[in-house]
Amino acid sequence: MRQRQGRIVTIESLAELDRRLAQGARRLRGWRIVGLDLRDRSEALAGRDTSRTTFAGCTFAPGDAERHAARGALVLPAVDAVPVDAHRDALYTADELYDDAAYQRTLDGRAYAWSQGSEEDGLLARALHDDGVDRALAAWTARHRLVGVMGGHALRRGEPGYADAARLGRLLGTGLTVATGGGPGAMEAANLGARLARADEDVLDRALGALAAAPSYRPSIEDWIAAARTVLADTADVPATDTLGVPTWHYGHEPPNLFATAIAKYFRNALREAILLQVCDAGIVFLPGAGGTVQEIFQDACENYYATEDAIAPMVLVGRTHWTETLPAWPLLRALARGRAMEAHIHLVDTVDEAAAIVRAGVA
Repeated sequence: MRQRQGRIVTIESLAELDRRLAQGARRLRGWRIVGLDLRDRSEALAGRDTSRTTFAGCTFAPGDAERHAARGALVLPAVDAVPVDAHRDALYTADELYDDAAYQRTLDGRAYAWSQGSEEDGLLARALHDDGVDRALAAWTARHRLVGVMGGHALRRGEPGYADAARLGRLLGTGLTVATGGGPGAMEAANLGARLARADEDVLDRALGALAAAPSYRPSIEDWIAAARTVLADTADVPATDTLGVPTWHYGHEPPNLFATAIAKYFRNALREAILLQVCDAGIVFLPGAGGTVQEIFQDACENYYATEDAIAPMVLVGRTHWTETLPAWPLLRALARGRAMEAHIHLVDTVDEAAAIVRAGVA
């Protein structure tokens, strides 16, 4: 059986794996290979790029699991019992999700591995879990005024864009609660900056420098987590400002970041995406991104298109060149908004300082 959503391909039979390899697949990016005995496929996989491949519950020839993991593959054990509390009534913390030094043994890793099993086996448990998280999130957001920050998950620590996203989170975190998709990249940076909103700017600068030692969760999630834990330890005396992450095990190969103080992790991605946009009543800032960020722009635009003026949340796109030339979402968004109540609430700026000023002026 094969399921394809975007660039994610789930493979649950050797016949399907052999067919795809015979077609010449070299880069297995986004592949989820689930529950297969791969001992006789050692040579076939050896020459492929498995740096972004997830192996869940697979059996390997000696040394193969370690070899693929060293390349950056995510190798997860088989998990039969439901690892999460299906009747959960609270949001997660990073410590709950990362409860073991080895990622594959953490609650987050085990839940992702379990979610790769048959859709029917855990359908009720997943639905009950997500309903509980949904209710907990509703209670949490009722006490906060949220602004969303969306942007590329591939942004690496140490890059200028990562520092910009962190500074945006810090600017917005004074007076508002920053919400993100809860993953790596721009999401992690915004949660970090928001968490340290009450700290001096040099504290954030030092944190950014420490994180740059592990730029990405590839090839080692453990190193990526360890760098974040170092920052958390070094800033333990800084009062943490509340900040929200809303990740999903649908994209479980992208681990949740440790800087969100509250984490609403769902199994169902569609539910998670809709809720994330809905709770950001103070608006959303869209940093440079790719397919996912473009989808979020127009999903948010659709809601604003049909909303009454008093229900429209501001949309601020950061990066004129990116949103007018690289991925020209702005011209379409502007054309869509023309003559509608939302027209006065869409903005295109060059800097995160301008973006933060627009959002904060709107809630003053």
